Amino acid sequence: MTDAFVLAFRCNDRPGIVSAVSTALYELQCNITDAQQFSDPFAQRFFARIEFTTGQRDVDAAALAPVLDALDAEWTLRGRDDRMRVLILVSKQDHCLVDLLYHWRTGDLNMDVVAVASNHPRETFPRVDFGDVPFHHLPITPPTKREQETEILGLVNQYRVDLVVLARYMQILSPELCAALAGRAINIHHSFLPGFTGARPYHQAHDRGVKIIGATAHYVTAELDEGPIIAQDVEAVSHRDTPADLVRKGRDIERRVLAEAVGHHLTGRVFPNGRTTVVFRD
Repeated sequence: MTDAFVLAFRCNDRPGIVSAVSTALYELQCNITDAQQFSDPFAQRFFARIEFTTGQRDVDAAALAPVLDALDAEWTLRGRDDRMRVLILVSKQDHCLVDLLYHWRTGDLNMDVVAVASNHPRETFPRVDFGDVPFHHLPITPPTKREQETEILGLVNQYRVDLVVLARYMQILSPELCAALAGRAINIHHSFLPGFTGARPYHQAHDRGVKIIGATAHYVTAELDEGPIIAQDVEAVSHRDTPADLVRKGRDIERRVLAEAVGHHLTGRVFPNGRTTVVFRD
């Protein structure tokens, strides 16, 4: 049981939203401890994330439903310290995987890593301490892509996965798998999107003589590298840097951007808004 909760909702913008929701929480004897809101003047949409406590040590979601349903809101209510169940997908490169496992073990990311799956065997990762985390080798070839993705969905169901993280998983998901994981799959792309999509973005960046490189964490959609962006970061580079230098520097950007995006999602701070997102930071 918990006495601290997070209410996250979005709806069409209109007067009286904050008053209606805060009044409902007051009538449930709740105390609002943090509240963030945003009114998008272009989409005419309203977004809010509210943390609150209650001496009752439980909140009946049904008691909030009338006011939120009257707003035609999409909403979630969860304990502030609830942990999401996470499946990590990875190919050969392990830096993002290692970083996520580290943040999980230190408690920096409030999640449970329930499994790791890769299209390469476990021996590909001699430096990774998986501990008790189950590892699944799911090889893939063009003819077996559908069967392999069915296995991924099987793991999602088997482990009751809340979030799938593509930690440099270098396979393009089918539209069907993207649809099945809509809103609960995050990818890290080794470029500052929308520039340099697709393969070998650091080599593309070097060919163009860019002065900064970056990484982008975004929700997975059927449109390659076009999903709503959650987090980005950059680092300055120069004409002296080779493609290998850009790859080396990029690894550090990738791991911290992915961890940031996962952290925002775990704490209910990300709201898809069409092709974009609203992100309420700490």
